[in-house]
Amino acid sequence: MSKKTNTPLLEDYLTTLLVDKGLSRNTFNSYRRDLTRFMVYLKKAGKGPTRATQKDVTAYLAELKALGLKPRSYTRSLVSIRGLYRYLLTKGKIKSSPCAYIELPRTEKRLPEVLTLKEVDRLLETPRADTPMGKRDKTMLEVLYATGLRVSELVGLRLNEVNLQTGCLTVVGKGSKQRIVPMGETSIRWLRRYLEGARPSILKGRDSEYVFVTNRGTGMKRWNFWNIIKGYGINSGIDRDKLKPHIIRHSFATHLVERGADLRVVQEMLGHADISTTQIYTHVRSERLKKLHKIHHPRG
Repeated sequence: MSKKTNTPLLEDYLTTLLVDKGLSRNTFNSYRRDLTRFMVYLKKAGKGPTRATQKDVTAYLAELKALGLKPRSYTRSLVSIRGLYRYLLTKGKIKSSPCAYIELPRTEKRLPEVLTLKEVDRLLETPRADTPMGKRDKTMLEVLYATGLRVSELVGLRLNEVNLQTGCLTVVGKGSKQRIVPMGETSIRWLRRYLEGARPSILKGRDSEYVFVTNRGTGMKRWNFWNIIKGYGINSGIDRDKLKPHIIRHSFATHLVERGADLRVVQEMLGHADISTTQIYTHVRSERLKKLHKIHHPRG
């Protein structure tokens, strides 16, 4: 769907989302697609966004449901439309929102899969650290579990963002927001070994601003490292269904919460804008405790 379908009002709103709200590019593109589709629907009905009624919005949502849109995408579409009309209200372009009495559907929160401590240990011990590439992979896994970075943040890490003296990384996350993330002693030790020996060996005299590099001397791609994680996970005997892109990040956060880490601290390290996003790990902890009770208690 073309940007030309959109009205100046919608383009103003999208600009506000990008500039003022600091949305990530992926989230912004999702909002654009959702709202452009809604604009096409209204145009077919001979209306612009300021003339839409509650009936128009509910009919549009019913159409999405009939098309078999996934619950998460359906909810995001409604959130996108509600946001647009909140904006139009504040700008005085409409007197009331057509979404005012349309409630968001209740979606069941799926708890993230996490690795057990034994599984983490097996995964981290799988790479052969006696080769430059094996040492690189081992270091990446150690840093990932020690910091809870997103895979995209790890592969995008630059040399000037690493401070081995303080033991911290400067990470640029979603919405270009910067945060300082501490590393543990083990990951610092492996990172130092990699930077001093394995990395120069892989680069063979070539230059790169990226911490983790390929044998072509380039920075690693997200999908490339994710395939590496899957390979090591399968080799270490971890259930294939458990291996999902955020598995190590989820494990990092859950293990911290299980050991009494303050939720605000975990939020800061993960780079979550809202504490409610981080609270999912308290639910993961509760579910794990229930399972353990059921297995081990005589009356479980």
